Formats: sequence, C-alpha cells, structure tokens
Amino acid sequence: MPRHDEPPQTSFHPELTFHWYLPPFVDSRYVVGGGPGGRVAAHGRDGLPDRAVDGRYLTQLALAAEQNGFDSVLIPVGLWCEDPWLIATSLLGVTERLKFLVAVRPGLATALKEAQSAATFQRLSGNRLIINVVTGGEPAQQRATGDRVPKAERYERTAEYLDVWKQLWTSSEPVDYAGRHVDIRGARLPVRPETVPSVYFSGSSPEAVRVAADHADTYLTWGERPRDVGKKLRDLPGARGGLRVHVIARETSDQAWDAAAQLLTHVSESDVRAAQEAIASSESESQRRIAELHGRGSVFRQGDDVRALQIHPGLWTGVGLVRGGAGTALVGSYDEVADLIAEYQHEGITEFVLSGYPHLEETYHVGEGVIPALRRRGYPVTHHGGPLTSAPAPQQQRQEVKSA
Repeated sequence: MPRHDEPPQTSFHPELTFHWYLPPFVDSRYVVGGGPGGRVAAHGRDGLPDRAVDGRYLTQLALAAEQNGFDSVLIPVGLWCEDPWLIATSLLGVTERLKFLVAVRPGLATALKEAQSAATFQRLSGNRLIINVVTGGEPAQQRATGDRVPKAERYERTAEYLDVWKQLWTSSEPVDYAGRHVDIRGARLPVRPETVPSVYFSGSSPEAVRVAADHADTYLTWGERPRDVGKKLRDLPGARGGLRVHVIARETSDQAWDAAAQLLTHVSESDVRAAQEAIASSESESQRRIAELHGRGSVFRQGDDVRALQIHPGLWTGVGLVRGGAGTALVGSYDEVADLIAEYQHEGITEFVLSGYPHLEETYHVGEGVIPALRRRGYPVTHHGGPLTSAPAPQQQRQEVKSA
C-alpha cells in the first residue's frame, strides 16, 4: 500500500467516481440506527435528533455534493424513507450537473410504471438519472408492502423488470412480455429516454450475482475487506465495481478516530443487542456478511477503544453495530483514507458511494481532503480535472507558509 510520504505517483490509474448519500429522515453527529433490518434511533442534545432532513437540508446536501465534485447522490428506498422519485425531482431545479442515484424496488409498482418514471425523469433532468435496483431482503418490509414473493423468486422478478425496462426504453414498437412475474401486452412509453439510465445492483447471494452479471452496469458491494471485495468482482468481469461505505476522514488519524468514538457516545451494549436482534431477521446475504464482521455486536464493549472494531487497517465496523445496510467506514487521515481507497481500486473498485455523519460536513472532508490526496497519487477523479501529480501535500504547504 502506498504511503503518504512517498513521491507522487505518475503511473496510470483508472478514473475514480464518487457519489454521496442523502439520509432519509434525520442526520446527526452520532450514529443513526435503522436501515434494512435495524431499529431507528438517533441521539443528539437532550436525546433529540440533531437535524431533521427537510427540504432545505436536502438542498444543502445536494449543493454540497455538487460543489465537492460528487457525481450523484443516492436516494434510498424503504419503510424508513420518503419517496425517492419525489425527493430527486424536488432537487432538480437547485442543481446543475449532479445526478440522482434513485433506489427502485421491483414489485412496489408495475414494471411499466417504473420505466415511465425513469424515462420522464431522464427527459426533465437532461439525462441525470442512475437507477439503484434494490431487490429487498427484509421480511417485515415485504409484509408491510403486501409482497409475498419468496426471496429466490424476487431475484427472478427483478431480472424480468430489468428485461422489460430495457425493452421499453429502447424499442420503438409496443412491448409484449410473458414472464412469471411480469406479463404485459402492447406496453410502450410516450417518450423514450435519450440516454438509457445506468443500472447499479448489489447482492451477495448466488441469485444476486447472476442477475448482476446479466444486467448491471455497476455492481455495488458493502465495505468488506478489500481482498473479499476483489473475490466478488472476479465473478462479474463485465460490470464496474462499486463500494457502498461510510467515511470518517480528518486532517490527522487521531482526529478521525476521535470522531469515530463520538459516533458511539450514546450507544450502549443493550442498544447493540436490540439492533442486532432486529438485523438478524434479514434474509439478505450481504447483511449477514456485514453483521459477522463484528461478531453481530459481540465484540463491542462500551468505553473500549473504538479501534478494536477495525477488521482491516482503517476499515471500521462501528456503524454496523446499530445500523442495518452499509455498516463499515473508512477511517483515518485524508492520506490514510486515500490509501485505503487505492487498495479497493487495486481490487477493481472505481465507484464509491459514500456517507458520513453529519452528512453535510463530511462532504467537505472528502471533497477538500480525500479527493485531493487521491489526485496527488495520480488518480483522475470525475469532475476534478487531471491528477495533481506535481502538487505538494497539504502538510508541505503548511510548512512552507509557516517558514515564509
């Protein structure tokens, strides 16, 4: 792994693309529970959430992501979320080039309806749509939506939706499709998209990998160890590799780990047990793998050094103690996080869907700290021009100013 005090790298590196995450209901300076399988909880001053995620705050987040060079913002779908299509549409007018990675769960609406929403959004946005396909692995959510389709069949249904979407987006003729889950005759869109939306897809089960191999432009995985992520991608040679993970980046390593410790200030061992009991009900193979990284919370002791929750240098499992879904974070100085991102790139990852608490401030830590560190290493980054292979590191710049 390269070190931050080595000379700038000049060898060829692929372009890296960064995306940000829009929290669905509350943002905080502490870890927020919930997500797939988890229980919603936030702790702020006097036990109240720090920030409600309303329209004004979503606008701030979107503008900060655009200013810091993120390619898109991920808008999640689920019982704990508001409608992702409406949120994305509400932010079109306040942004210029930012794309919207809209999470779509096949089965919540018909294949034609979702294809129509995507086509309309593409036209109104000037082709700023990416679709994150979420098959669904939480029994409670499936019951709440009235979905009785078993897990294995849900992947079959997802594949049918993706087949139909592609035909509707590209065919000038009415579409007939006779599948097990989608059966339509004479379906068509009034206006087809000028650019077919890219499809991001995730999942660790064999069924998910098969769907990804056939349909995904980018395969997303949660933040497992770099070598384990690389093993997944070797089964999907045709798709770009993407990583969905949190980030805690600061000027120094100590500052980053202090911030990680603060996230767990109000988390007790009983909180972790309750969250893990809820998360254990998930049918998701990816969720199972994330939970096992920290022993389903068994390694957590309130007051212990949070660095004990590392499973790889700079890869921290603390978020997943109480949050379902993405449960690991890249933790360290700007240079250390850049080095860890480079490790993932060596395993085939070129797209990074990041989040961090609070989400507004963390966009600047990434945009002003981590991304310049990557560019100094010779990595081109989308929306950031060429790599900064000749620029001095921030530490060098400060020393020069001090001695002037």
